[in-house]
Amino acid sequence: MSAPDPELARLRGSIDNLDSALVCLLAERFKITQRVGELKAELGLPPADPQREAQQIERLRRLADEANLDPEFAEKFLTFIVSEVVRHHERIARSAG
Repeated sequence: MSAPDPELARLRGSIDNLDSALVCLLAERFKITQRVGELKAELGLPPADPQREAQQIERLRRLADEANLDPEFAEKFLTFIVSEVVRHHERIARSAG
């Protein structure tokens, strides 16, 4: 197989770097939400907060629009993350209770 086009290789390298950064950011986000789940369990709060989730979706859609990213995609992405966070918070609540 021949060597890839230099621009293609450069772009792919940039994508790889961004993917690495995304994984690190998600890991950091989940470390923080882990603590949030622990605090919610200690305070007797429910694992999900629909009002906060709606605010975050609205905020993320606005940010996505400003960044020329499809707001629908941004909402789907955040909804997936939030569903995982809530699942973790439910597990933490069961362990604490």
